[in-house]
Amino acid sequence: MHAPRLGSHRQVLSQGMRDGFPIGLGYLAVSFSLGITARNAGITPIQGFLMSLLCNASAGEYVGITLIAASASFIEVALATIVTNLRYILMSCAMSQRMDPKLPLHHRILVGYDINDEVFGITIARPGNLDPWYSYGAFATSVPFWATGTALGIVAGNLLPLRLVSAFSVALYGMFLAVIIPPARKDKVVLLLVLMGFAASFVGSLIPFFSQIAEGTRTIILTIVISALAAFIFPRKQEEEVAAE
Repeated sequence: MHAPRLGSHRQVLSQGMRDGFPIGLGYLAVSFSLGITARNAGITPIQGFLMSLLCNASAGEYVGITLIAASASFIEVALATIVTNLRYILMSCAMSQRMDPKLPLHHRILVGYDINDEVFGITIARPGNLDPWYSYGAFATSVPFWATGTALGIVAGNLLPLRLVSAFSVALYGMFLAVIIPPARKDKVVLLLVLMGFAASFVGSLIPFFSQIAEGTRTIILTIVISALAAFIFPRKQEEEVAAE
């Protein structure tokens, strides 16, 4: 049996805002570096603010910004962003299993629209049925920081010296290293796949026919192929869930 919802909507909203605030502070620092990268791609502060407000995903935005800088087509940007953000589908599925079956569709859509790694983590850890108002509170105090940080990064990129801007741009690569290194150290399969991705990307840029394909399309092809091979060669066994009495 699921536990009843904790408190009224106002109380749950307040709890979400409280838990989302420290996440927002972390977002501010990361999105500042993202803004530096966006500035190098010719994106304005307003455009960067709206981009981060509507797409609260660092990897997805970075891929989009990189392809924009490479003059990729709209279709390439859309497909690459979708592939990069596919993990959020799994998070949405996991959260849907914890929602009240009677929860209206519009609440499910709104929660799924802006789901991200950090908010998913604090939301899924709550006991009982998931109340969408908790997610709304977390969104309300974290997403504005993300959007504001991106805009500030673009503004700073327009004011700071070129060398300093280049130095800040490296910070975002550090964020991605922080994402892939811990799981790669724990799982040799993940390490192998990461190295395969680096090698395939490098080799792909040298092969005559493949190198002529747009960078965005190459990224999409390599991501799908390597992911499919990994799922086939190294299938994950579904762990048996033991229900607590």
